[in-house]
Amino acid sequence: MPEATREGQPVPQVKFRYRQNNEWKEITSDQLFKGRTVAVFSLPGAFTPTCSSTHLPRFNELASTFKDNGVDQVICIAVNDPFVMEEWAKSQESDNVFMLPDGNGTFTEQMGMLVDKSDLNFGKRSWRYSMLVRDGIVEKMFVEPDEPGDPFKVSDADTLLHYVNGNAREPDQIALLTREGCAFCAKAKKDLAEAGITYAEVPLPHHIRTRALGAIAKAKTVPQLFVNGELIGGSDAVEAWVKRRAAA
Repeated sequence: MPEATREGQPVPQVKFRYRQNNEWKEITSDQLFKGRTVAVFSLPGAFTPTCSSTHLPRFNELASTFKDNGVDQVICIAVNDPFVMEEWAKSQESDNVFMLPDGNGTFTEQMGMLVDKSDLNFGKRSWRYSMLVRDGIVEKMFVEPDEPGDPFKVSDADTLLHYVNGNAREPDQIALLTREGCAFCAKAKKDLAEAGITYAEVPLPHHIRTRALGAIAKAKTVPQLFVNGELIGGSDAVEAWVKRRAAA
């Protein structure tokens, strides 16, 4: 199980090798952390369930909010080889997070977070944790409790963000139901894009469109915009909502 936290101590001095755009790169701990404020989270492994479904996606989603609150970069560290981390980043579309492979476990071991997961045929991997590093010094760590399995209770993105700023405003959860070839959908997407609003587009296949629209939005036509679980409405409603948001 992991050792005590390293709060108040410098991060280990390590040279990392990673892959970017199918090329080899190198970076040192000083380049990553010196003179910067960095949010770091570490997890057992690429492509594993909790890491792929929750841990990485939420940090990727909140990366811009971290930056709005004084964090220069969000970094994910895992004891995986550089090829695996590069492919995992592509599959997760995690463009807002620097995916940093600690293939030999050198950084993780010096952090006191290297654990034996041979029972899962993983070998040695990182215990799950997150931390805020300022100018190379670990200011705060959130280390998962010493429990069997893979606990995920305190190292999440929201916990670290609320440490950085308890009043940080999280991004709105915005989704737009659309269909291919819909002129009104194109207009709604244009309105959202021109306002700089990030949203998830949910294209509805023809064979389920009517039932899905009725079940989800109690509507018969697309687009349909949802914000934080609330139905805003169709194309005209999208335009009006964007204008209200800009005026707020």
